[in-house]
Amino acid sequence: MKDTFPYKYDELFNPVLAALKKLGDSGSISEIEDQVSSILELTDHQLNDIHKGNTSKFTYRLAWARHYLKRFGLIENSSRGVWALTEEGIKTNVVDKDVVRKQVLLEDKQERLNKDKVKKTESSSGQEDNDEIQKISWQEQIIEELQLIPPASFEKLCQRLLRELGFQNVEVTGKTNDGGIDGKGMLRIGGVMSFHVIFQAKRYKGSISPSIVRDFRGAMIGRADKGLIITTGTFTREAKKEAQRDGAPPIDLIDGTDLAEKLKELKLGVDIELVEKIIVKKDWFKAL
Repeated sequence: MKDTFPYKYDELFNPVLAALKKLGDSGSISEIEDQVSSILELTDHQLNDIHKGNTSKFTYRLAWARHYLKRFGLIENSSRGVWALTEEGIKTNVVDKDVVRKQVLLEDKQERLNKDKVKKTESSSGQEDNDEIQKISWQEQIIEELQLIPPASFEKLCQRLLRELGFQNVEVTGKTNDGGIDGKGMLRIGGVMSFHVIFQAKRYKGSISPSIVRDFRGAMIGRADKGLIITTGTFTREAKKEAQRDGAPPIDLIDGTDLAEKLKELKLGVDIELVEKIIVKKDWFKAL
């Protein structure tokens, strides 16, 4: 029987708080995920249970858990993607998931009413209170598009991405029986130090296993200083450990979500529209 992810998003509220406290009151998304998976003693099968596209239910529901805790005032995030406990969050060890969920849903409902009082059906739908939240993020939309393009086109995209990130002499080799090597390039730091890098581009819907990382490392040794695997899929927990295994040359990993973030940052295939929001300061007028 398939070992599926057993927790709903609101059942992750307290594990997220506990994870941040273990991390010293702040942490990156990957650090939080590692801590929560350890706290809940999740198996690889549970961690890799797919929600949609290449996004796991664990990652997806954990994102909603952070959203609710942020709206509830217990955590906050910086522009660099670091999440931290607020002053109230530091004082809070355990929350009642029903209280958090109901308060945030009530605030969301009120915001929708304020934005458009005519659309009463939207304000009462409560669509976020589902067992399986069906909102498709922009990251998932990008990943879905990437999974539709041919492998050769994905390799060209990776070549463009690395060039935009500052790599030089980036080539797509496309050789068969080459240990999974799809391309190479050079990264120069400060105009002084340079690193030769080889990369593997995997247009993938599933999870990358540790054996793929090991095989790629074997092909890398003696041919480059660094290795990089870029995928539209995900990496299993064991694959991540293998990539940073002590005594072995480290392999850098970019999964589908990281790739989508980079494409957004570099505006490759992504347009960002800023919407002007007008806020009337009622207290200012009252103070006249």
